Amino acid sequence: MEKKKKEIVRMLLNQNLDEKDEEEIIDLLLNNPITVDVDKENDAKMTFGDKVADKLSAVAGSWTFIIGFTCFLLFWIILNGVILAENAIDPYPFILLNLLLSCLAALQAPVIMMSQNREAKKDTIRNKNDYHTDLKSELILEQLYDRLEKVIQNQGRILAELKKIDDDKNK
Repeated sequence: MEKKKKEIVRMLLNQNLDEKDEEEIIDLLLNNPITVDVDKENDAKMTFGDKVADKLSAVAGSWTFIIGFTCFLLFWIILNGVILAENAIDPYPFILLNLLLSCLAALQAPVIMMSQNREAKKDTIRNKNDYHTDLKSELILEQLYDRLEKVIQNQGRILAELKKIDDDKNK
């Protein structure tokens, strides 16, 4: 039975792995629990910079930020274009505002990318975890199928013996 499971795992993996790596994967799948709490494991490894990037991404990607920043832009334009038209801090064409927006974009984009890259890594780990779980489930189902086949065979033998006993009794 154990050899059959190993053959199934090898067939399902169908990758160019070292024999040592292949044996480790087989042992992992057959003998150990393989599920991993990806979020918990990732949270434990997060650095301060990772946490800041996630918080910034959450804020910058919210409707609150978009509406608030739009209000700030409108305020800036009205203040410098209408209210302080003659003594504006940043007269039309709002070069200081353009500089602020460029600096914000230059800082915000890499931070958001860092957060997205980390999420992509978590998704990759989740996918591998799902694959291993599915593979282990398939092996367990194969094992259950083999056992059910044996039960059906034994039941057939028992029925044949009972019929034989019944036939002997009726003679």
